[in-house]
Amino acid sequence: MIKRIGMLTSGGDCQALNATMRGVVKGLTNNVDELEVYGFDDGYKGLIYGKYRMLTAKDFSGILTQGGTILGTSRQPFKLMRVPDENGLDKVEAMKQTYYKLCLDCLVILGGNGTQKTANLLREEGLNIIHLPKTIDNDIYGTDMTFGFQSAVNIATNAIDCIHTTASSHGRVFIVEIMGHKVGSLTLHAGVAGGADIILIPEIPYDIKSYSSDPETCKSRQTLHNSCSCRRCHFQRRRRTPEEEI
Repeated sequence: MIKRIGMLTSGGDCQALNATMRGVVKGLTNNVDELEVYGFDDGYKGLIYGKYRMLTAKDFSGILTQGGTILGTSRQPFKLMRVPDENGLDKVEAMKQTYYKLCLDCLVILGGNGTQKTANLLREEGLNIIHLPKTIDNDIYGTDMTFGFQSAVNIATNAIDCIHTTASSHGRVFIVEIMGHKVGSLTLHAGVAGGADIILIPEIPYDIKSYSSDPETCKSRQTLHNSCSCRRCHFQRRRRTPEEEI
């Protein structure tokens, strides 16, 4: 008996989207005798407007390390899913009709927390849904680590490592702002890995005024330094006092 699954990627792209889809198809291929895989273009738009294509083994060849998503993606806010489009189309009903038209046994959805809300809406409508947690923010409930998160940590840490040398050369303190939506996982992991002196995240309340650049009022360190403890640098330079700046 043929098993039919659909797949789509929604929201912002990140590392491992293609690798995850490849893993899903490879796992099913090894366990299902007859399999049909349908890919929906540009996220939920493809499911709403019936834009899809049948995928073959060739589509998943050579994409293990390829960034982005071979299906394309788009942002479809959850709060607007119950709102008809400009032509009066009921989006939820349209998605259900596409699902049943293709006689899908399951729809695999890759996305973050917004995508997850819509996936749950479709589940409540009776569709068989599997949601795979994708986000650099690592903010999806019930998941220790989302795919895309570790790659983002590596990139942010590398950027911080590069800033160390400039900070030390000029005797300055740098403030680095990192993405993360409403949570501090990415900032915390990159800050620790990059050797940050102070890490501010929304989960821990803080008063920005208490973090002064004046060495006399800064209590976090007895002597203010721009330091780097990464393997490439191993150096430390004292920050100039206001008197020395004059």
